[in-house]
Amino acid sequence: MKQAEQTTSRIFHAGSVGSLLTLIALCIAWEWVLTPLPPGGSWLVLKVLPLLLPLPGVLKRDVYTMQWASMLILLYFTEGIVRGVSDRSGLSATLGWIEVALTCVFFFCTVFYLKPYKQAAKKLAQQVIQKASK
Repeated sequence: MKQAEQTTSRIFHAGSVGSLLTLIALCIAWEWVLTPLPPGGSWLVLKVLPLLLPLPGVLKRDVYTMQWASMLILLYFTEGIVRGVSDRSGLSATLGWIEVALTCVFFFCTVFYLKPYKQAAKKLAQQVIQKASK
């Protein structure tokens, strides 16, 4: 890998990790302290558990984990849209939009991080097909 590609890869990986960790912190703070649905905290803080599952793989740059995590994050994107539009509390709606922004950062950083791996896999598959057809 060229130096520029390595730098770009590091930036996208850092964006994925940073946005995932920030989203985890946001979800905990949101449902426990900032604006929980029932006063005093909420069991909705458990919504952070699915985000903890891919965290070790994302930290290790595991391609498979990053692929499915990019799909998992879309659930949080949906929740952010719904809460951003429907919550009556101004803070809660703002937190919903912040959740949307963080999920977008995670999704796009992960997709761009994975792009060279997908291209290499596609090229390898084409080579295998060509060899098999001879």
